[in-house]
Parts: sequence; C-alpha cells; structure tokens
Amino acid sequence: PPQTQKHTAPAIASLNFPAMHEIDVHDLSDDADYAASVQQGSASMNRSNSRKQGSSGEQEGAEIVYVKDNVAIHPTQYASERISGRLKLIKQGGSLFMTWIPYKGQSSSARLSEKDKSLYTIRAVPFSDVRSIRRHTPTLGWQYVIVVLSSGLAFPPLYFYNGGVREFLATIKQHAYLVRSADDANVFLVNDFQDPLQRTLSSLELPRAVSVTNSPSSAAAPSESPSSWTDGETFDRNSALAQQNARFARETTSQLFGEAQGDGFITNDRRKHDGKTHDYPRIAESNDAQKLPEDVPVPADPLEFDKLSLVWGKPRQPPLGTEEWSAFLDSEGRVTDSEAVRKRIFYGGVEPDLRKEVWRFLLGYHSYDSTYAEREYLVSVKKSEYETIKNQWKSISKEQAKRFTKFRERRGLIKKDVVRTDRSISFYEEDDSPNIKCLRDILLTYSFYNFDLGYCQGMSDLLSPILFVMGDESETFWCFVALMERLGPNFNRDQNGMHSQLFALSKLVELLDIPLHNYFEQKDCLNYFFCFRWVLIQFKREFEFEQTMRLWEVLWTHYGSEHLHLYVCVAILKRRRSKIIGEGMDFDTLLKFINELSGHIDLDAILRDAEALCICAGENGESCIPPGTPPSLPVNDASMYYQQDDDDVL
Repeated sequence: PPQTQKHTAPAIASLNFPAMHEIDVHDLSDDADYAASVQQGSASMNRSNSRKQGSSGEQEGAEIVYVKDNVAIHPTQYASERISGRLKLIKQGGSLFMTWIPYKGQSSSARLSEKDKSLYTIRAVPFSDVRSIRRHTPTLGWQYVIVVLSSGLAFPPLYFYNGGVREFLATIKQHAYLVRSADDANVFLVNDFQDPLQRTLSSLELPRAVSVTNSPSSAAAPSESPSSWTDGETFDRNSALAQQNARFARETTSQLFGEAQGDGFITNDRRKHDGKTHDYPRIAESNDAQKLPEDVPVPADPLEFDKLSLVWGKPRQPPLGTEEWSAFLDSEGRVTDSEAVRKRIFYGGVEPDLRKEVWRFLLGYHSYDSTYAEREYLVSVKKSEYETIKNQWKSISKEQAKRFTKFRERRGLIKKDVVRTDRSISFYEEDDSPNIKCLRDILLTYSFYNFDLGYCQGMSDLLSPILFVMGDESETFWCFVALMERLGPNFNRDQNGMHSQLFALSKLVELLDIPLHNYFEQKDCLNYFFCFRWVLIQFKREFEFEQTMRLWEVLWTHYGSEHLHLYVCVAILKRRRSKIIGEGMDFDTLLKFINELSGHIDLDAILRDAEALCICAGENGESCIPPGTPPSLPVNDASMYYQQDDDDVL
C-alpha cells in the first residue's frame, strides 16, 4: 500500500459481488433505539436460522446466530492473494463462538495452496477468551475488524467486502457483554468486568497484538465451497484446537520478548490474566490427536552444509575502513560504485568509527550519487524540519494534554520503554542519561511525523543502535524515518507486514528443508510464531549490541536479497533441526528453546549459511516472498484500493 496509507486495507482488483455494502439495521449505541433494532435483527436472524437448521446437520444444541459470506483475510499485500470464507457466530450451551472457514478453490492466486489457506482457519473461538474487537474504517479500502484475545494475541484482520460489520457487532452484543471503549469509539470491549479504565487503555495497545493462525492439521475438516458446506461440518472441532488457541494466548505473550528488559511487550495485568486456566467447552469429541513416537528418527537434511561441493558462503572479511571507503568516493564525494560498496559491506561490515558516515547511505538518508556540498545542505534543511516537527508536541500545554488522550498514551508508553532499552550499554546506563532523553524525544517526534503509525513497543529497540552510532538527534531521527519506511509495516495494526514475512518464511523452509517443514506441520507450528521476535526487531535481542550492528549493516546492503533476514531465520533453524526433531519439541518447548538461543548464535557462521541458502534457493526462493513484503518498500498499486462510503460506519 502507499506509504501514506499505513492502515488502509487492500481491496480487490475485480469484484463480482452484487453490492459494495448491505444495509445494516443494527445500532450499537447504548440508548433506547438499540432494543428496537435488536428485536428487528433477531427476528430476521431467527427466520434465517430456522431455514438453515431445517436443512443441515447442525450440532444439537448449537444455534447459528450470524452468517456472513465473502469475509476475507489478506495473508500478503497482494490483493489477488486474499482468502475468502464464511464467518459465523454460533451459540451453544450459553456460550458464543466465532468461526471463519475459507472457501475451497476460490483463490485467484496460484501462490496459495489449500494447505496455505487452511493456516488461517478460525474454529470455534469462545468469546469468553476475547478481550476486544477493533473496527477499522479506512478512507480508502474496506471495513475490517481485528479480534483480540484476552492475552493480547490477535487473529488476522477480517475484511467485510459486502458490509455487515455493524450487524456482526450487534449480534455479539445480543449474546455477550460488549461495551464501547470510552477512549476509542472503534474499540469494543468484550466481558469487560475488570477495572474499566485499565481494560480500555489495554485495548488501545493493539500494535502489541500478534496474530494467531491454525496450521493445516488444525482443521477438523477440509475447507469446502459454500454450496457444499453443512453447518455441522463447519462447526465440528476437537478440544485440542481450543487448547492450541489457549496455548498461543498464554505462552507466546509471556515469552515473546522475554524478561531481560523488564516487562517487554507484556503488561503486568496481562501476566496476571495469563495465569488463569483456559477451560474451553467441548464442541465435538475427536480421537485425531497424533502422538510423536518415543524414538524419533531425524530425517536427513537435503541441504547439509558440510557435504555440498557448492561454496557455502564466502568467508567473512575485515570491516570496511576509512582508507578503503575514501577510494570509493570521487573528488566531489559521490560514491562511484554503490554495488561494490554494498558487496564489500555485505562480506565485512563497517569499522565502528566509519559507521556514522556509511550508515547514512545504507539507510537511504543520503543518496550514493550526492556530493559533499549536497549532503551538507541536506543536513541543514533536515535539522530545521526536525525541530519544526518536534515543536508540535513540545508546545502542547498541560491543559491541551488533558484533552489529548492519544498523546498522553504514547508519551507514557515511550517513557516506560526508553528507560529499559539497552541499559547494559554504557551509552544508556545512567538514569539521568541525556541519551535516554534523546531516545524519548525522537520517538515522540516520530509519533507526530507518522501519526497514523504512532509508537509501538519494539521501535525503541530499532532506534537505540542508530542513536548510538549517529550521536546527532536530527540525523538519528531521519535515519530512523528511512528505516521505518521499510520496517514500519511490522508495527501496523492489521499485522499484514508480519503475516507476509512469516508466511514467506514457512514457504522458504518448505523449499530448503522439507523434513523440518514436515515436522513443523506435524506439530502445528507452521505459523512460525516462534520466529516473531526475530523478524519484528531484526534479531535485536538475539545478539550482543555490537553484533547486532554488524548484522544490521549487512542486512541493509540488500546485496543478494532484500529479505536476507528470512534466510537468516532458515539458517538458524537448520542448524538446530536435529535437536528440534530429535527432542520432539512441540510449540511450547520450541518457543522456549528459540528464545533461549539469545546470545548463543554464531553470527559469522549464520551469515555464511544464510548467503548459501539464498544462492541455493535462487528464483524459487524469491517467488516464495510476496512483493511488498518488508523490508521491501510497499507496493504502490492504486487498483488495490476502492473508496468506501460512510454508510456502513457504526
């Protein structure tokens, strides 16, 4: 999507649906009109349900209270790769459940197989484990909702191409406790029986939420076309699937960013909540659960590093020094061969004293063909521009701040994060360090520069090394802006940037290590959620501070591939494959194992392996990565967007 539309939902290139919106008769406003609209809607739904239940094999005691076809999920930024399906709300035994099942054979993209589509199946999620629902109504694009679990995990955004968001929310309110957030009219809190203020503030921190998907083996039945579905088949699931969703919600948020830096991504309130036992009611019994044999043979690796005659990655070289760098510049300061420079940095990195100058080029703050004079002028202009943006928030009075909820929230979150970012580094270790204050000021200024994206936890991790190297506040800011042009989608509310990268990673492992892929499939780990931290902040917490800077400058060269970080993920997994398979790791133990690798990864060896895997994968590897996947610049395609009217807005 265009950079100015960070939250805009991609629309469909061609639509055969009869209408963009359907007329919604429900209203969630808490007034007298609501009762009348509910009565009208209930009557309509009851008539519809009586017809459906009379002609289907619905589970006894289960009642379908809402059905909507053509609700889609976008696993990538390509509109053609949407996955359309049927969304249902089902009432059984006093509990409300949500399901979303993809259609079979409906995708227009050859890139997505039926197995790929089943990764996103949502089966019988009880609303007792839902914390909030956020509704998005972009100026361009289509309405969508994000369902967030109590722990902070979120399912992929559900796009309503035929309207129906209002009816969806109204139906939920009929059968569950649903209230609108006092601070954001687009956030609806579910089962909000705790302190209302605290729960409301938590619900607004959705960039922390990470998406949950099921693996192909999670599906109780294969996806079918709408015409051949029966409601009973759609609703069938076993209790193990509920346990899997609970596991994601419980374990991943507690371990995602570890305990090394205070609370990381997890608030204290969420930790308390995660301590409870998730006891999902059983919808249907099944004996399909598979157990791993005690003696697990580890399949041979088709790409054993030490056995190939192929040269597996060139040896690492000494870092680029000042004298060698000067040789790449002409008399006016232009870089004469940018590709040669990037190649040299790819294989050796940059000497610490030279990073301040070279990183400006790698990050795109300076162009390779700029002169000394042009760069000096740019620095002056950008410094003035930075001060102008910074003054926007510095000039906010206390009285204004009282009436500016979003500013107070972002400022408070930034203050909490910067004081626990890289405090083991002498540059940041003092409590009254001016560098911590500088981190805060830059992040606050960025939240005004890119107000749509704002601030999300994890951004301080990306900014810290840049400030350490650059020293200057203004130049650090603009280098960070350039980096976020590519990594910003990692922090979008709809999580499309992370979805596309984890999807691409799953396809790369399938291409480069089919035994490991098959094992992950058997263990319901094909969502690769255990790699989330690696991808989100570019391995920042997996290596020592100096090693992180070496890795980043290699990744920023985009030499060989823009997506070398995904091959780094594959390389790390391949080097641990025997242990992973041999010990029969399930999702819980795998996530713990991956997090404990921090500080125990050989960077030089992994970079050699990643390069080798990239070469080996070739064009097949690139075809696994959808265009626009971060850190590529977003795809600019005006045909992906359609104007949406406001008549479907709650």
